[in-house]
Amino acid sequence: MRLLPVDPLEPDPAAVAEAAAVLRAGGLVAFPTETVYGLGADARTDAAITRIYEAKQRPGSNPLIVHVPDTGAARALSAGWSSEADRLAEAFWPGPLTLVVPRGPGVSARVSGGLDTVGLRVPAHPVALRLLEEAGLPVAAPSANPYTRISPTTAQHVVDGLGSRVDVVLDGGPTPVGIESTVVSVLGTPRLLRAGMLDAAALREVVPDLEVGPADGPARSPGLAPRHYAPRARLSVGPYTPASGRGHLQRGGTATGPLAIALPADPWGYAAGLYAALHRLDGLGCTEIVADPLPDGEAWQALRDRLERASFPEG
Repeated sequence: MRLLPVDPLEPDPAAVAEAAAVLRAGGLVAFPTETVYGLGADARTDAAITRIYEAKQRPGSNPLIVHVPDTGAARALSAGWSSEADRLAEAFWPGPLTLVVPRGPGVSARVSGGLDTVGLRVPAHPVALRLLEEAGLPVAAPSANPYTRISPTTAQHVVDGLGSRVDVVLDGGPTPVGIESTVVSVLGTPRLLRAGMLDAAALREVVPDLEVGPADGPARSPGLAPRHYAPRARLSVGPYTPASGRGHLQRGGTATGPLAIALPADPWGYAAGLYAALHRLDGLGCTEIVADPLPDGEAWQALRDRLERASFPEG
């Protein structure tokens, strides 16, 4: 595994070219997006996609998101591009939004986990965009971590979680958004499948008829397993009382105690620090982590979802 530090705003062309060559050769490249670090591979080839599933130990039925440099490239991978897709792409791309559309012939069927759809997005991170442009191919890139574990928001999280299973890691520093993209199906009436920091209120300004929640049938978005985004420590949400080995994830205030981390009281600030805090508490050897309850409302929906899945009992 080669770790290549790059400036997040002006990435070194030589490092990006090296990573792009690895992608074209069928290898795995971890790289920063604005949400989390992705584990990238050539979305056109079965062998490269198989490497992603094997590296993450991820079920082959769980679909991947494909990253492209612009809306035109996304349209070319779709077998049907609706007016709603156009409006959402124009409003939010590049950005933390994935659109689920009918899958065209330009990507491997393995990307879709056996479905006839594909999730597409244009990331808003200079390193990711330069890599996509240099590689000249669509890049499937789920989060660069073992399946069901905490997503990585730094290159070190990738190294700690996947190690030599990755060929190249582009280290562009911490990711600014901090949790995974919002996923919207535009197969018919727009439907919010996975909550992200781009919330339902913002989406409704563009597609007022937005429906919320997975539809009946197969899961067309990743990140919907009951247990996901989970630390090694047992996580719960509720009142905190000090105990040996018990970490505390606070919302607002000042951290109290060696196993406490205080995150900002606003949703965007909380999201930016959430996964790094969980990684840190795991690293400190916590056997249990208690997270303060989060407020109601759509602005906090994605974060409540992440904590709910991370605290779902293992097994």
